[in-house]
Amino acid sequence: MTTALILIDLMPRIVALPVAPHSGEDVLARCRRLADVFRADGNPVVLVRADRPGVAEQPPGSDFAEGLVRPGDVTIVKHTVGAFHGTDLDAQLRARGVERLVLAGLVTTMGVESTARAADDHGYEVEFVADAMSGFAADEHDFTVERIFPRFGTVRTAASYG
Repeated sequence: MTTALILIDLMPRIVALPVAPHSGEDVLARCRRLADVFRADGNPVVLVRADRPGVAEQPPGSDFAEGLVRPGDVTIVKHTVGAFHGTDLDAQLRARGVERLVLAGLVTTMGVESTARAADDHGYEVEFVADAMSGFAADEHDFTVERIFPRFGTVRTAASYG
């Protein structure tokens, strides 16, 4: 079964937000390591970032974190909270034979959760890397990881991926 890593909103302006229980920098570091593991295993790495709709120019820090995107990675620019609506994410995944998604990034209860719900609707198996994401508040993150995500898939830690 082909598995893809989906990294959500790892943009400097999002990484810099006050998130918990893990800092944006810690999340970014774990996501970089996960991406290296997936690439080494020949699995797709998909990086998703948001563009704010209706503005002439995106705010500073709206690109991917420096050095995150590598040759062969799939990049998706979304205009909504989740990564599926209005993008070619599903087509990109289907073209690569992907059946399972591993989700990480920022923010747990926003881009990650919205993408997870849509992934389930699209029929993908879903895994969540609990310590490679963070929320606007630790209790928000913890509740979602402990109570919501298990309803959609499997919750793991970054260390469990090679």
